[in-house]
Amino acid sequence: MRAAAILICVVSAMTTSADAPQSPIYADKLDLMNWIDEDGTAHQVKSIEDWQRRRAHILGNMQRVMGPHPGNERRTALDMQVLEEVRGEGFTMRKISFATEPGDRVPALLFIPDGLDGLAPAMLCLHQTTAIGKSEPGGLGGLVNLHYARELAERGYVTLAPDYPRYGDYQVDAYAMGYVSATMKGIWNHQRAVDLLASLPEVDAARIGCVGHSLGGHNSLFVAAFDERIKVVVTSCGFNSFAKYKDGDLTGWSHQGYMPRIASEYCCEAAQMPFDFSEVLGAIAPRAVFVNAPVADSNFELSGVQDCLNAARPVYELYGAGEKLVAAHPECGHDFPVEVRERAWEFVTAALQ
Repeated sequence: MRAAAILICVVSAMTTSADAPQSPIYADKLDLMNWIDEDGTAHQVKSIEDWQRRRAHILGNMQRVMGPHPGNERRTALDMQVLEEVRGEGFTMRKISFATEPGDRVPALLFIPDGLDGLAPAMLCLHQTTAIGKSEPGGLGGLVNLHYARELAERGYVTLAPDYPRYGDYQVDAYAMGYVSATMKGIWNHQRAVDLLASLPEVDAARIGCVGHSLGGHNSLFVAAFDERIKVVVTSCGFNSFAKYKDGDLTGWSHQGYMPRIASEYCCEAAQMPFDFSEVLGAIAPRAVFVNAPVADSNFELSGVQDCLNAARPVYELYGAGEKLVAAHPECGHDFPVEVRERAWEFVTAALQ
């Protein structure tokens, strides 16, 4: 019965993925220092030019699973609308919405610090799996350790916290819009959020980063892989290698909130996946990444995080940027404790100075 299921998945992958770029799939996703040419011959990565070939294959293989990245046909004027403005201690919070594509508007919280002297750095703040969505990073509920949009605004950053599809005030159907994953819809929305930040008169468009926990932790990596305007990423409890996620059973990644093709085409099996988080980290190099990976995180087992970090480090070293990939391993569960946040914000400040 299991063998038959695998065969069905493989046939599905061959017959339904024509819309995704057909990059070669690499058997060992922990070995990033090789690339495959058009003839299927493997070559050692010896230069940044070589790495860019592998990086293009990584983005292509992410799209096999997530669906094709939107083109300019989905781009529309942002048309930011302010729905409410609230004065806080040291900042103004605006409840806004903005257009990401024709017929779609994303609700978000925008924080503008008081007393800005010149253009400020900005952080896109992505929420975890929580019904209140953007309100948690915005400090309006949820866990205090995850109020990072408000916390960063108090430190002088312009911050933007949007809702992810089916969370908070954003009850949309990404699949009815033509997406094959909510993940890719999230990537597109988050790129449009970067567009919005870059358009604000208070923001230095050359100093934009992204932070997220759990759901937001992996979404921060996904958007940074596709958008090089993001100069620094803080990912908290967001990933490990697929092989060490629930012993390689990726069912948790395959529902409508993520990437259904993981089930329909790759049988929820890590061994069949075209990409892994080691490659996503590599694709972000040489930009700065801070990883919060607690010792007792029940979602993302630590050794799988370390596997990905160790695999990506040679790419950072190729760029002479080994110091830009940093990890903290606090003695806690699926959390983002204050002492790690302090280290993360120091890292962000250095990356965006």
